Amino acid sequence: MADIIQLLAGAIANRASDLHITASSPPLFRIDGVLVQAAEETLDADACRDLVLGILGESQRARLEEDWELDFAIQVEGVGRFRGNAHYSRGALEAAFRHIPDQIPDLESLGHEPAIFELCERRRGLILMTGITGSGKSTTLASMVKRISQRMAGVIVTVEDPVEFLFTNSRSIVKQREVGSDTKSFAEALRRAMRQDPDVILVGEMRDPETIAAAITAAETGHLVLGTLHTIDAPKAIDRMVDAFPPAQQSQIVAQLANALEAVISQRLLPRAGGRGRVLATEILVANTAVRATIRERRWEQLVGLIEIGAKDGMHTIDESLARLVREGLISPEEAVANARDKNEIASATPPPPPKKGFFH
Repeated sequence: MADIIQLLAGAIANRASDLHITASSPPLFRIDGVLVQAAEETLDADACRDLVLGILGESQRARLEEDWELDFAIQVEGVGRFRGNAHYSRGALEAAFRHIPDQIPDLESLGHEPAIFELCERRRGLILMTGITGSGKSTTLASMVKRISQRMAGVIVTVEDPVEFLFTNSRSIVKQREVGSDTKSFAEALRRAMRQDPDVILVGEMRDPETIAAAITAAETGHLVLGTLHTIDAPKAIDRMVDAFPPAQQSQIVAQLANALEAVISQRLLPRAGGRGRVLATEILVANTAVRATIRERRWEQLVGLIEIGAKDGMHTIDESLARLVREGLISPEEAVANARDKNEIASATPPPPPKKGFFH
């Protein structure tokens, strides 16, 4: 049976984003969004346990034993860096590993449009990154931090669980803090960060009201705050932030959010047409005067319309992004329709014709 190091090395060799260790199944790679068998042998519960525990340190094993699940990051010498989650399923210890590239990519190479470059020039306010699990949120945020650190002389504080991409100091210095080893919680780290002279704060996940409130307060007090939410699009991100609070507090949060929000970036990774790899589709909401008024009045249903008419402020809808990708031949019309908010907009986009055969064909 392959050991965990061989499986992780195999994931990189096969360009897999993830490795799954699951009882009653062979090890599985996720390649371009599809699960592929990584080895022939089916794992039993004992084999899974040996593989998972074999990669964990003593302190990580202790935390897993106490909490029954564990988020962690590991650096495997000669192989690479991975984010892992160990957990129990029907009594068996299982795990998922995601490869973290050694080099942080530039925003251009990820497929982002110029609107996001301008957002990296902001010096205060809240920028939210949203998308489902596996949509590349962490990679985009890391690329934004890299761009900011190369262009601004300042202090960037990140709060992550776990620390994923490793930053090097450029014009800015980057302090990376991991929940569970460097700080006790996101909310506590955010409160303490205000005493660390930060210019930019990255919040790995805004998962509870305390963290959301602390992030909004930091953005209100003159810092640029980047944070992530697991929502499918920009309007739902704002709705979810407000709904995280009890009704008695929502009016205050709405008022603060309307003042502090700068933008919401939503993204998805879709299969590339006719080949290996995935393509980025995005939606960007920028908080102009109309958007802020709509947030104050809690008219979430009008946000999509404001995105549609907000091109001069750098906005575009997910449907506009999908239609462009179809016209450029990067994704199939069927994939676009499956991900569209308005199917009719996609129906008007047609892929480019195949190239004509010339003399050398």
